[in-house]
Amino acid sequence: MGLRRTARECALQILFQAEFKKGQEVDALIPNASIEKKMVAGVKTFANVLVQGVRAHQAEIDDIIKKYTENWSTGRMAIVDRNILRFSIFELIYLPEVPAKVTINEAIEIGKLYGNEHSGGFINGILDRIQLDFPKSASMPTSQETA
Repeated sequence: MGLRRTARECALQILFQAEFKKGQEVDALIPNASIEKKMVAGVKTFANVLVQGVRAHQAEIDDIIKKYTENWSTGRMAIVDRNILRFSIFELIYLPEVPAKVTINEAIEIGKLYGNEHSGGFINGILDRIQLDFPKSASMPTSQETA
């Protein structure tokens, strides 16, 4: 498994924990032993970009999720699916150096691993539609601008 996949999984675990510990600093969530042992330098850096990006743009990201999930509020979604969508949408919009196909494929695989039997298809359907409306472009902020 690559460093970025591991970072995405760590970001999911941190965002998942954050759902239950509102207002707590991200660094306070990392000491979970299963996350901490994976957090080598490259993993920690990318996971932090994802988590901080989601936290900084969560209202905007959740509005995008609502727009593309007809008849589904974010509160009705499985927590795993919701947080995979959040960091993947952040990647699609704010990290132009990551190809959309990579972001979507990684989200699907992580959804299959951590979600339920429908998570991969659910995530794929939403992200595929979003990436058509938010094509990667040079005018989007880079990860350095969002970090």
